[in-house]
Amino acid sequence: MRIGNLLGVIELAGIPESASLAREYVRDKLGDGHPALDDVTLLVSEVVTNAVVHSDSRNGGTVTLAIADCHDLVHVDVVDAGGDTVPHVRGELCAEGGRGMMLVETLSHRWDVHEDAAGRTVWFQVRYTRTHE
Repeated sequence: MRIGNLLGVIELAGIPESASLAREYVRDKLGDGHPALDDVTLLVSEVVTNAVVHSDSRNGGTVTLAIADCHDLVHVDVVDAGGDTVPHVRGELCAEGGRGMMLVETLSHRWDVHEDAAGRTVWFQVRYTRTHE
């Protein structure tokens, strides 16, 4: 029984431009026809942007993106250097910023944050239905 397929891991610089590189990486790994492509791409962009803007990775560090296709869901880990604040959902719909984790909450099947001495991992899973050709 196949449980999942690690599609890849990429290490990105802790700079804002890494969000677009992360989007390209997701598109390359999942492929244009993948049913979860749009949601995963959007959520990766939001979580990587949070990491490069709000974590200690912005100080010359890195952000690691790992993506796996697990039959009916895509699992994504975004690992950064951690920081003073923990990513959380804000309920302010009209605020200029801070809606990224609300998108993660809304579009993902599950998500969470894990912190330890090595840094912080924000992970999420997006469910999809595989089409048969």
